[in-house]
Amino acid sequence: MLPLSACMPVFRRVWVLALLGLAATGSSPALAAQPASPAVINPTPRVTLAELIELARRQHPALAASRARIAAAEAGVLTAQAWPNPELEFQLGRQNAEMAGTSSGRSSAVALLQPLERPGLRRSRKEAALAGVDLSRAGSGSFERDFLAELQLRYHEVLYLQTAARLAEEDLGTAEQIRSRVAVRVGTGEAPRFELMRAETERLNSQRAVQAAAVRVEQARADLRRFVGPGLPADYLLVDAFEEALREPPYLESLREGMLARHPELLQARAELRAAQARLALERERASAAFAVRLGTDRVPESRDLRLGLVMSLPVFDRREGPIAEAQIEVERSRLNLSDRELILNQKLETAWQRYLSAQGQLVAFDSGILREARDSLRVAEAAYRFGERGILDYLDAQRTLRSIRNELNATRFELQAARIELERLRAESE
Repeated sequence: MLPLSACMPVFRRVWVLALLGLAATGSSPALAAQPASPAVINPTPRVTLAELIELARRQHPALAASRARIAAAEAGVLTAQAWPNPELEFQLGRQNAEMAGTSSGRSSAVALLQPLERPGLRRSRKEAALAGVDLSRAGSGSFERDFLAELQLRYHEVLYLQTAARLAEEDLGTAEQIRSRVAVRVGTGEAPRFELMRAETERLNSQRAVQAAAVRVEQARADLRRFVGPGLPADYLLVDAFEEALREPPYLESLREGMLARHPELLQARAELRAAQARLALERERASAAFAVRLGTDRVPESRDLRLGLVMSLPVFDRREGPIAEAQIEVERSRLNLSDRELILNQKLETAWQRYLSAQGQLVAFDSGILREARDSLRVAEAAYRFGERGILDYLDAQRTLRSIRNELNATRFELQAARIELERLRAESE
């Protein structure tokens, strides 16, 4: 007959399972006997990474706001193409006769002023507006790519933490089995009570790890849902796609060529340079003389005059030297920023490539037999402990070694995915 201390873990697990069963079917046992209606059951949706990306593109407010900036910049092109409005001036007065031969009466004056724009000024203003559209598109593309890359990273983080939680639950089950076996040996006098204390400590540590892993999983699921948007249900299930990371990426030089040609950050930096150059050309055009046509008529009791003239605004005192100098500095700053972005992205590409190769090599090492050898060592240690050839410490050390290797394998899989995502983001291929 087993001692009460050996039976307690079994009793606890049965009691927990009973509580979970009642919570799943209702608070009353009578409700558990009633079959659920098929119309009421809502199966938990299973979503893939591609579906999450498509859902975020369609519904996430941050991406919609980023695209709205493009529409605002396109509206600026309409503003740049608009012609200046005419100015109408109307005056009323009275003429009083103070000399012989003149008449008294009402007088009036009407004048119409139409500013004229030089073709170079209109062209520069339009080019500046179009450069602003390119800049908004590049900025939106850069934001969307970084946003979706972070979404993919959160997706794989959830899978990584879910696997870690599953491994922690398996470790807890193993720790409970070890504790039960040790309790039996202690109860029969085959092992000292110290071994039971060590086994109980190991079980409590495993229990704490399970609780902490469950909290991390829920936090990661909430973060992923925040990146996808409100369209993703709270009780979703993810479909794993680890095989994507096993595909061999292009060579480093091919990745670098694609990055330098199409990466959104570089496209944005080049658009900033073009916008700065367009603003410089616009400021130089504004430093030239401006013209306007004036048509007016003056009416007095004796006569009516009609005038047509040309109004010139001469850049005598203000030659826009300050705005031109500011625009020149902005052009140089944009050019230096472009060079800096190219250097930073090249360094990021090198780092991501080395991360991918390192994770791939570690994964090959695990597949070559490290995990299998750890499992074999645990079985040997378990058998040796059962037959009294080794103590509980050797058994627990073998179990910890297997746990550590499994966690390292899970972390390596996540690291491989993260490096792959970074390489895809840097390559910046059109999707």
